[in-house]
Amino acid sequence: MSGNVANDLRVWELVRRYAVPRWMIERATERRLAGDWRGACAAAHIDVDIDPADLTPEIEDDLRHLAPDLLRWHLPRDHGGTHIAVRRELVLGGYGGAVLYAATPRARNAPQIQRLRLRLDRKAPGRYRPADPPVVREDWSGLRHLWDARRAGGLLDHHGPGGRLPFLRPDGVPLPEGELPTADPRPGDPAARSEWVFLLRERGDLDGAITAAGLTAVEPRGRPGAWRTMTLVRHGLATLDLSLLARAGRSLAGTARVRADVSSRHCLVLERVQGRLTLSAADPRDVADVPVLPEPCWRTPDPLLLRAGRITPEELHPLVRAALFPARPPAGPPPPAPLAPVRIRCRGERHEARWRGGRLDVPHPAGEHERERALRALGGTMTGCFAVTEAWTSGRGGLPPALEALREEIFLRMEHGDTPGVLRLLEEGVDPRVRDGDGRTLLHLVYLADHEVLLPRLLAAGLDLEAEDGHGGTPLYRAVLHRASAGCVRALVDAGARIDVVNEGGWSLRDLINTHRYAHLYFLRDRIAAEHPGLGRGLPDETGGDG
Repeated sequence: MSGNVANDLRVWELVRRYAVPRWMIERATERRLAGDWRGACAAAHIDVDIDPADLTPEIEDDLRHLAPDLLRWHLPRDHGGTHIAVRRELVLGGYGGAVLYAATPRARNAPQIQRLRLRLDRKAPGRYRPADPPVVREDWSGLRHLWDARRAGGLLDHHGPGGRLPFLRPDGVPLPEGELPTADPRPGDPAARSEWVFLLRERGDLDGAITAAGLTAVEPRGRPGAWRTMTLVRHGLATLDLSLLARAGRSLAGTARVRADVSSRHCLVLERVQGRLTLSAADPRDVADVPVLPEPCWRTPDPLLLRAGRITPEELHPLVRAALFPARPPAGPPPPAPLAPVRIRCRGERHEARWRGGRLDVPHPAGEHERERALRALGGTMTGCFAVTEAWTSGRGGLPPALEALREEIFLRMEHGDTPGVLRLLEEGVDPRVRDGDGRTLLHLVYLADHEVLLPRLLAAGLDLEAEDGHGGTPLYRAVLHRASAGCVRALVDAGARIDVVNEGGWSLRDLINTHRYAHLYFLRDRIAAEHPGLGRGLPDETGGDG
């Protein structure tokens, strides 16, 4: 397996582990079963933007059976990362002149990064809507098994007939290598046929895999980026399922062409030409008017993660597990595991460190701690246990693998708004002064989580409101830049965060608010104008904004 392919699976493993935490699934399910669809959406971090006057019995019936946590599980992700893909509008249903859709965030690092919106739009769905950059609409109305609890059992059929997923037995146990096909299997075994297509790709025979899937490859045309798309498909996109893509093409109704956006700069175009299904690479700019094929129609991370042993059937979303492996017990993504002692190489020995009271307790007497601090103050280099504790709080230097994984976990839980998960780690004794490789502290990400809970906790632990990340940004600066809520910004300011900060380019908070027209933050802009006139680049104050 190439490094790029392994990285693709690694990213999806992180998505499955952190993007939809177990508590979110449980709370959303409890509210849905109680008939409280708004509460279910709130539990799944979905903002509802629907005028009650627009609700009809048909729409309300669909909303009562909406499983927002299941929708979140299947959302397309930012290429190469765990965040939700931005600027997408996923059409869930049409009701006369109204359209119900879920809108993903407009910006990658905004707090809405883990929010969706449900709205009724009286305009008919379009391929692109006026926006800069454009918003892409995808038709999920025929994919109810991805968001409607009544249809969730249809997920297995989505992967193809045959009663099992590729590479897996019906109970979810991976097939041994000896039971995988060694030649093109008969068409009557769709799962084995999909396995064969995957195996051809893994052996480097992309052309053979495309043919075996029932597709005809067409030479790329247009911009040079089209050629690089096939390189990406050949070497890096492990979760691309050519068999699933071909089935989607055969089911096209009234649309001769669709495109699969395999990255922000690469796409595949599926076209029905004289009874054949052709597959070609293209630059997205050359096919901007071609409808987008939803990602679940060409990407299948879960079977490949199960095959690789990166997750277990029990760790799938319970509705997914019930559809694919009904005999397996439900569980969901795992919560934070109990913290184990950390082994550190120090002075030719292996020392065992433990988390206690929000600090990594290393087995050295107080005198050695004092000497190391003095050495650091004089510009010396710390080693062993002391170098590890310094790396944890500075973001610079290496960490043992266990601590590297723990740091990744706590930042991913912050990024995905998993406040209960972060609190559990802190209660286990993890040092909240951690910094990542970009120099960010947990305060720099507090706008992505529940600031009312975490901000007091982090300040009480001694985190600095004026700490700068690797780009010179303070927590308040990052919150404003990435469109934090007014409540979070007010909380940071009320806690004492300076409002007169500027970045390396001379941009003040007032400049940021005016540039992005963050109307919900005009209260801060006006205060800065009154208290610090002339600060920053002096951009004129806006009067409108997106709120």
